[in-house]
Amino acid sequence: MPGPGTTHLKLERHNTMCKSKVIILNGVSSSGKSSLAKQLQKLLDVPYLHVCIDTFEEMMPERRGEGGEFAFQMVFNKMLSGFHHSIAALAECGNNLIVDHVLVEGEDPLTWVPECMSLLVPFDVFLVGVHCSLPELERRERERGDRPAGLANWQYTRMHLKVKYDVEVDTTEHTTEECVIQVLAALSLSTRHGFVATMAGLDRHTAA
Repeated sequence: MPGPGTTHLKLERHNTMCKSKVIILNGVSSSGKSSLAKQLQKLLDVPYLHVCIDTFEEMMPERRGEGGEFAFQMVFNKMLSGFHHSIAALAECGNNLIVDHVLVEGEDPLTWVPECMSLLVPFDVFLVGVHCSLPELERRERERGDRPAGLANWQYTRMHLKVKYDVEVDTTEHTTEECVIQVLAALSLSTRHGFVATMAGLDRHTAA
C-alpha cells in the first residue's frame, strides 16, 4: 500500500521506464469484457495476452460455508492477491496484457483496487471502463446460466467509484466492434490520464 507522498515517486518511474503495456477492462460480470478482449487481441498491432479473473475464480474450491470446511472469504482474498501479482509477473517478463477484471470497491478485501494499481506502477497502464445497464446485465446473467443469480446487481453498485478511466464504453447499445473502435481510438492518443488520476486519488484516500 503506498503511503502519503510515495505515489509521486512511483509515478515518475511509471512515466520514464520502458514498459510492457497493460490494458485493464474493468466492468461488472456479463458486461462484455471477454468479447472485447478477444476482439482487441485480433486488431492490436503487437501481441497481447488475455488475462482473466474468471480463470482464477475457477481455481476456487466448491466447498465453502460459514464455519464450514473452508472460510471462503479468506481463501478468495488470497486468490485475488495472487491474481494481481500474476498480472505484474507476466508484465515484468515483457508480455503485453489485456486484463479482464471486476474491481469491486468498498467491500472486503478493501485492497482490491490499491493492490492491483500499486503493482502495475512500473508498466504502461490503460484503463477502460466497461459499462452496461443493470436490466441488460441481469438479462445476460439469466441467459448465461453460469453466474449466481443477483451477482450483476451486487457488483453494479460497487464499481466505477474511484477508478478513473482513459476511455469508457457502454455495451448496452453498442456492439463489441463499436466499443473496440472507441478503445483503439483512445489508445492511439499519446496521453494516459486514467492510471495517474486513479493513483493520485488512492494516495489522497490513504493520507486522509
